[in-house]
Amino acid sequence: MGRRPRDEEADRAAIRAAADRLLAGTPLHSQSGKLTASELIAESDLRRDVVYRHTDLIQAFQARAKAQDSTPTAMQELADENRKLKADVDELRGELHQERATSKTMRMIIAELSLELEQAKAELEGASGVTRLLASAPPPSRPG
Repeated sequence: MGRRPRDEEADRAAIRAAADRLLAGTPLHSQSGKLTASELIAESDLRRDVVYRHTDLIQAFQARAKAQDSTPTAMQELADENRKLKADVDELRGELHQERATSKTMRMIIAELSLELEQAKAELEGASGVTRLLASAPPPSRPG
């Protein structure tokens, strides 16, 4: 009783499909999507030794990758978008830093003005000699 022989055509189909996905920039299993033999193995979801039995498919993949300038179009678009988004994030971080500094200054000014207002109120009360009644207490009712 030995092992069941591998389905060579299914393996070849898996390798071809993996190559097509990598070259199209739509990998399912590959982490980076790079056009390398290692990524082809990862994308095919087959063991390394199984893929290396089909050197003709590996060589065809490498030739197609080289003809495509080694970067899938979709991956290049993603990399460009990533660079743009990083630049946007850097710009927004700078703006946020400025806004935080402005906010801090405003809080300090508000605190100082509040303190001055309380001091001015205290001076007015002390200068007039009149004690202020609380506005929240209802006026006494008169019998009538």
